[in-house]
Amino acid sequence: MQTFKNLTKAHRFEEDIKKSTFIGICFPIDSIATFEQRLSRYCDPQATHNCWAYRLGQLYRFNDDGEPSGTAGKPMLAAIDGAGFDAVGALVIRHYGGIKLGTGGLARAYGGVIAKSLQSASFKWHVPKSTINLQVPFAYTQSVHAFCEQFNGHVKQESFNTQGADMRVTLPDQHIQEFKESMQNTSKGQINFPQSSDS
Repeated sequence: MQTFKNLTKAHRFEEDIKKSTFIGICFPIDSIATFEQRLSRYCDPQATHNCWAYRLGQLYRFNDDGEPSGTAGKPMLAAIDGAGFDAVGALVIRHYGGIKLGTGGLARAYGGVIAKSLQSASFKWHVPKSTINLQVPFAYTQSVHAFCEQFNGHVKQESFNTQGADMRVTLPDQHIQEFKESMQNTSKGQINFPQSSDS
């Protein structure tokens, strides 16, 4: 099951490497627009380079901002993915100190600053959830509420009809199978799970 970390707030980490100062800033994002706004807020126009990367679900991009290709943005993205984060933007501001680091040194510096920043950043675990539909006879509607509570879910919608209730419940993906089995056992197979158009 895919669980990942979300930053709870922006985090800054600074390191001097061979007289160059690398300032890594990681920040939570919920859209590309949010990333762009925060990037423009944090970028330092006086710096030699402002390199960046972001990961937002399946979307990702990175930019070397004048550093040799593949030495800045890509290692930063690799650091985000390696630390198990999602919905995060990363910026490294470099003030050049006169000593060249070489391509390997640059990749280690940019990736390393973001990796260290994320190691000490505050985060929360993101648990993937899905919504499922149930057709429930009257006798078992309370059981649905009880099992939802047991499996850290909640009833999103409940509409009654002559047969019972149509219900929509949201549950952590890891508990859905167990929830369905519990409901089927309790109701002796009388509960239906129609396919949802939007899981």
